[in-house]
Amino acid sequence: MLSKVEIRWIWLLSALYIITNAVCIYFEFYFFNLIPAILVVFLFTLLSIEKVFWFIVFCTPLSLNLEKLDLGGIGMFVPTEPILFLIMVLFIIKLFHRFDYDKKVLMHPITLAILFQLIWMTITTFTSVRPIVSLKFLISRLWFIITFYFIAIQIFRNPEKIRQFLWVYIIPMTFVIIYTVINHYFHDFDDKPSHFVMKPFFKDHTSYGAILVMLLPALVYLFYHYDKLSIKFYTGVLLVIYIIGIIFSYTRAAWLSLAGAIVLWMIYKLKIKFQVLVVGALVIFFFLAASWSQIMMKLEQNREESSSNFTEHIQSMSNISSDASNLERINRWESAFKMFKEKPIFGWGPGTYMFEYAPFQHSQSLTIISTNAGKLGNAHSEYIGPLAETGILGSLSFILIIILVFVYASRIYHRLPNGKDKALILSLIIGFSTYIAHGFMNNYLDTDKASAPFWGFIAVFVAYDVYQRGLMGKSNPHQG
Repeated sequence: MLSKVEIRWIWLLSALYIITNAVCIYFEFYFFNLIPAILVVFLFTLLSIEKVFWFIVFCTPLSLNLEKLDLGGIGMFVPTEPILFLIMVLFIIKLFHRFDYDKKVLMHPITLAILFQLIWMTITTFTSVRPIVSLKFLISRLWFIITFYFIAIQIFRNPEKIRQFLWVYIIPMTFVIIYTVINHYFHDFDDKPSHFVMKPFFKDHTSYGAILVMLLPALVYLFYHYDKLSIKFYTGVLLVIYIIGIIFSYTRAAWLSLAGAIVLWMIYKLKIKFQVLVVGALVIFFFLAASWSQIMMKLEQNREESSSNFTEHIQSMSNISSDASNLERINRWESAFKMFKEKPIFGWGPGTYMFEYAPFQHSQSLTIISTNAGKLGNAHSEYIGPLAETGILGSLSFILIIILVFVYASRIYHRLPNGKDKALILSLIIGFSTYIAHGFMNNYLDTDKASAPFWGFIAVFVAYDVYQRGLMGKSNPHQG
């Protein structure tokens, strides 16, 4: 029972909030309206961080960018990122107050690689040419990793929660696909509207396509996982919806990464030895090196442009002569390498590429979609972008994470007996590989939509390696 003094304080604070909020609304500052919601989320986070985690995962495909909606010019996804920030703060406070996080997870090689990347990103934030921009970038990377990796690992100690994670992301994403396809229908499924029909949920068709192909292998797994016909039927419907979404995303990099994922799936299923893969890769490398001049001549002769015709659209992937999208990507890469040469150790600072690359563009490389305003994005590569922003160690730290993920995920896969757990791990490896391939052409880990499955899938592998060792037998080092 509240005392009279406590009741008076509640009335006083409520009246103060109402008056302050009224003044803010009068001056067209609307964000003060969010305080009650923030307080509710804060209380829920204190009571059950897992429930808040599920809420974030569900909202991620549906989150909206305030900047794109012209609401205050703030580049923040709502409702996810404010809640992620709150979780990050509470997580850090808890660590300082009572350091009880599982040391087996902290000492895992993948975790150590992630921590190394964060430490180096922190160092390059201090050396950044735009410290405020870099600090914002670092904080956003922190709240993604803390929530979708460190907190997710503890939730994924129960393997059933992993399947729940997939469903909680896949179902709302299905609504986005339906919305996009319907929107596309009113534009006659042409390739040009494919760049904006998924807005406001996704900023463009490339990020949209990347997430769809990343989730597709997991959805195939779920289709085969359930024996109940009703669930299998609904999962089959979702599978068809996702395939339609991928086709009409007109995302060439997504299609290419999906083709590569199918090849990787065959490698795992056929148990091809690692030594054979290395020899095959070397043969392909030497063949490309010996034929490079002829290959470039062929590429320069390709004049196929992006088109609603799927055959022409696929052929345009290798058009480096007239396709504006391909040429602009090359322009961004060239600029990134020039920036890297000027600051090879510390780079220009996390998140600074888009503000600094304009002077590094060569006049002959400019396209009809080039800009000097710093408003149209990043280096279009998860590997080249860090070279410019965080130097050689920044790029190597990301590559190290990828290598360790595949090493440990493959080890888990080969140690698990045949069954649903083995199939789950393989589906996530294949899905993860699509983003790794897509990462050569684009980078989206600064968004919640890509970070949730990317760091979430890694969390699954580490959770299995740490907590599900009892399911595994001895690994076979000769398996591919």
